[in-house]
Amino acid sequence: MHILLKQLRMDYPNITFVAGSAFYWSPKDTTVTYTDKTQQPEVACWSLLHEISHGILRHTSYQSDFELMELEVSAWHKATALAKKYNITIDPEHIQDCLDTYRDWLHRRSSCPTCTTVSLQKDPKTYICFNCDTTWGVSSSRFCRPYRRVAG
Repeated sequence: MHILLKQLRMDYPNITFVAGSAFYWSPKDTTVTYTDKTQQPEVACWSLLHEISHGILRHTSYQSDFELMELEVSAWHKATALAKKYNITIDPEHIQDCLDTYRDWLHRRSSCPTCTTVSLQKDPKTYICFNCDTTWGVSSSRFCRPYRRVAG
């Protein structure tokens, strides 16, 4: 991963790379945080390419859970193309496993706590059920457990 990191720093001088405890993109600081404390260096390279892809694509914010899903898909698509430049092949199953975590999270958040019907968001923190008209709120954080609080 260190060779890839060195090359990415040269190829993308406008993006800062910082060692940390996890891989993530910070649009506020135009920073990719990475960890080199991993048992799987190949997966670390894939994660690094994914996070820099968010930066290359200028992903800054999202207004809905579904939009977040779209950003993740586009970042993996870009990472796959970018990987070819560095003679790396990202395992498609790894990509689907990563996207599955978002799909599962989205499904849990969008499932009505009263009747379990999957519905769409009204706004960034609120869902309304198509079936029973239950309204529920969700956390704005994508990193926390998907609590659903029924309004009213």
